[in-house]
Amino acid sequence: MYRQGDVLIVPVAEDAVPARAEDAPGEPRDGRGRLVLALGEVTGHAHAVTGPGRLFRDAGPSGPMLLHLPEGGRVVHEEHAPIPLPKGWYRAVRQREYLPGAVRIVAD
Repeated sequence: MYRQGDVLIVPVAEDAVPARAEDAPGEPRDGRGRLVLALGEVTGHAHAVTGPGRLFRDAGPSGPMLLHLPEGGRVVHEEHAPIPLPKGWYRAVRQREYLPGAVRIVAD
């Protein structure tokens, strides 16, 4: 399990990956060629993955994401040390904050 700021990255066994993820179109890469897990609304910084792979969103723009890294990759952010990830499948989840009567995604 890995954490960088408000993003949690959890390895997923290959047999637990939903079949729809194998053929689903992935999220587009940003202008720097990265797979963006979370974009800082205030700073413009991003928690992103470099290297070959694909990112799939499960449910809407703030839902959990599935990340496939066939050769491994690195999680990068302008204010954090990079985190190397071995090849495989991962679930990436944004940290949420409870407010009485609501839940919101933590803003960077």
